Amino acid sequence: MRDETKTDLTNDPKQATYVVPNDDDGLIHHTAPKDLRDRVALRVVKFMRIFADGFFAKRYGHRAVVLETVAAVPGMVGGLLQHLKAIRRIRDDQGWIRELLDEAENERMHLMTFIKIAEPNRMERILIMLGQGVFFNLYFMLYLFAPGVAHRVVAYLEEEAVISYTQYLAELDAGRVENVAAPELAIEYWNLAPDARLREVILVVRADEAGHRDRNHEMADTLAA
Repeated sequence: MRDETKTDLTNDPKQATYVVPNDDDGLIHHTAPKDLRDRVALRVVKFMRIFADGFFAKRYGHRAVVLETVAAVPGMVGGLLQHLKAIRRIRDDQGWIRELLDEAENERMHLMTFIKIAEPNRMERILIMLGQGVFFNLYFMLYLFAPGVAHRVVAYLEEEAVISYTQYLAELDAGRVENVAAPELAIEYWNLAPDARLREVILVVRADEAGHRDRNHEMADTLAA
């Protein structure tokens, strides 16, 4: 079992740059960095968070589109490189390849869902392409030379994703975001009720992100051991 420090981000002065709404499901927690590599990974993610907050503010649907464009990259890169590593070393992959590819597919479904909801404009679609192109190459090189750090970066990205979706949920519950009907593809993918709304979609997506967060922290710990 990994050494995990759970932190309520509303009470942590180092994390108090934004307001975290009530976390009734207990999904928000922070795993404290254990060494310099973890601290670097966390700082990189916090820098990316500043950019997202500045560019999208409270346009959470559009933020989700760009977030999921980036989030769909690590699983595919990790699955590819773990596949090549298993072949090169003629060893079993211990299920990592399929798990990482499943993560990539799950994040892709998040993206397709929020594209239906947010309907990004031409400028945002260009940003999606640029962001994916830059992040893919940077993450590929990081995973190639420091896979443990790469998984820690993803885990911290997912921590921020859980916070963002919790804030999205709070805006929706406050009536500042319309609780539109869930896209048909989301209803089919998550087996939601036929009359499901945006709120149900945010809940299942946030749960997915929390699962990816915990699993990537575990993978980072395994590689560091």
